[in-house]
Amino acid sequence: MKFINSVLFTLAATVATSAAFAPAQFGVRPTVQLEAKKSIADLSEEELKGKKVLIRCDVNVPLDGKTITDDTRIRSSIPTIEYLKGKGAIVTVCSHLGRPKDGPEDKFSLGPCAERMGELLDQEVKLIGDCIGDEVTAAVDGASEGDVFMLENTRFYKEEEKNESEFVEKLAAPFDLYVNDAFGTAHRAHASTEGVTKFLSPSVSGFLLAKELEYLDGAVTDGKKPMAAIVGGSKVSSKITVLNALLDKCDKVVIGGGMVFTFLKAKGLEVGTSLVEEDYLETAKEVMAKAEKLGKEILLPVDIIVADKFDAEAETQVVSFDAIPEGWMGLDNGPESTKAQKEALADCKTIIMNGPMGVFEFEKFNKGTFGIVDILADLSKDGDAITIIGGGDSVAATEQSGRAGDMSHISTGGGASLELLEGKVLPGVAALDEA
Repeated sequence: MKFINSVLFTLAATVATSAAFAPAQFGVRPTVQLEAKKSIADLSEEELKGKKVLIRCDVNVPLDGKTITDDTRIRSSIPTIEYLKGKGAIVTVCSHLGRPKDGPEDKFSLGPCAERMGELLDQEVKLIGDCIGDEVTAAVDGASEGDVFMLENTRFYKEEEKNESEFVEKLAAPFDLYVNDAFGTAHRAHASTEGVTKFLSPSVSGFLLAKELEYLDGAVTDGKKPMAAIVGGSKVSSKITVLNALLDKCDKVVIGGGMVFTFLKAKGLEVGTSLVEEDYLETAKEVMAKAEKLGKEILLPVDIIVADKFDAEAETQVVSFDAIPEGWMGLDNGPESTKAQKEALADCKTIIMNGPMGVFEFEKFNKGTFGIVDILADLSKDGDAITIIGGGDSVAATEQSGRAGDMSHISTGGGASLELLEGKVLPGVAALDEA
């Protein structure tokens, strides 16, 4: 059974309560590497019943003290855990949280995550005070079918990120098989994402990882045309690889955010005190020349909201893209730019957004970002476009806008989304068993 189709069929059949995990609409993708990986849907009930399963989830959620401010990543892990429980497995979740520097730190404990997961599962999720050792073994060995545990933060050990073999073996030791459902860390070859696959067999994908691959890889390799990419953010340097990759695949590319001003300056325009990467002016020229050679359309803003300083309470005005005043900086797209984007995207069937159009954290400069989010949401809700939000800031803006539920897919991975869109191999995926 092929990786994506088997996973999404089972998901639709067994986890109907999670509407966010509906199948994608790309059909069978030609990428052999991804389709040839096993998923939990490929395992028989006998392979799961009574088995001790280590599942890598991504519960790296934002916290205000001990209060979770956004539980999206925890909620996204529930369908796979419910499925494993339903098959009689003993489920143990591992994850990281934050960036601990020197061993355990209480502020990075997974206690709040275990508590929230328990609420969502309507059962106790016991936090084990370590991620390796006798305490873990004793808890798992004494468990009953359907029990769920959570290991303490794997990054309390520096060996996690180093993928150190002795640590990997200790992490894997109490378990029978491994499930990776953490797309957000699949681009890292860490102990809990790649190393344990050397000691646990089978090692397979969960539903969330499959859904991410279906949408993101499916869009790039086999997305319906016309296809558009929206690439925003502050710097060309951080987006140039994905920009070039998407330019190869897409018919239209909308460029927004601070990176706009490097492109405008590369065209010979004055940009005031706007953010410019001088070292990337030639790169911007090369991107525009490439687009022209390929017959692709690049959309830059036609008007800009400028400010006299970088401040939420700054004085603002709307100016043409070629009339930015000296001493003023561009911080958002103007209304005519949003209108132009709506017209350009109207016929697109696949749209990928990675990065905001402006400093949306400030109310005065959120209209460009929220405007394009509305465009995508309407195309997805009222039309037949596939809309994919990939990247941390894009996801945050979409959630803030209140239109997240109207998108086809919102990625749980920031760096992983970028690397997949760039065409890179994700170690956490490559390490899974072949079908």
